[in-house]
Amino acid sequence: MGTTTKTLYDVDFVEWTARTAELLRKGRFDDVDLEHLIEEIADMGTSERAAVRSQLSRMMMHLTREKIQPERAGSSWRGSTVDARRQMLDKLEFSPSLRRELAEYLEKIYHRAVRDALDETGLKDKAKHLRIPPSCPWTLSELLEGDLDALVGR
Repeated sequence: MGTTTKTLYDVDFVEWTARTAELLRKGRFDDVDLEHLIEEIADMGTSERAAVRSQLSRMMMHLTREKIQPERAGSSWRGSTVDARRQMLDKLEFSPSLRRELAEYLEKIYHRAVRDALDETGLKDKAKHLRIPPSCPWTLSELLEGDLDALVGR
């Protein structure tokens, strides 16, 4: 029967990060847990990409909800849209390459946002009558820098 050896990474992640940073600062590269370090760096990029996509989806979901239920639009939806945009812009400021990520997945994110908006509003069965554009009606630049009122046709 084999035994599993637990590493510092397995038992105390925060301590592992502090120790790894210290080893790197001291130039003790041979002592660094490279396997886990590589994994964590890759995961950081994945996490940032997922976060910015999620904010774009949230923004487009609220914009879609405003288009299909303008009578229910209010400060809560507006606030969520503004917050999603701000969070995306903050991430893009530090990682401009994420803009390519958003542009590449704009249509896919739009379709997911429309589906979520229809689910949330309970209007899924009426989708054909709501005149929801089959492809994203906004450019990435409009979403990130445009006038929010113009995006929903106000």
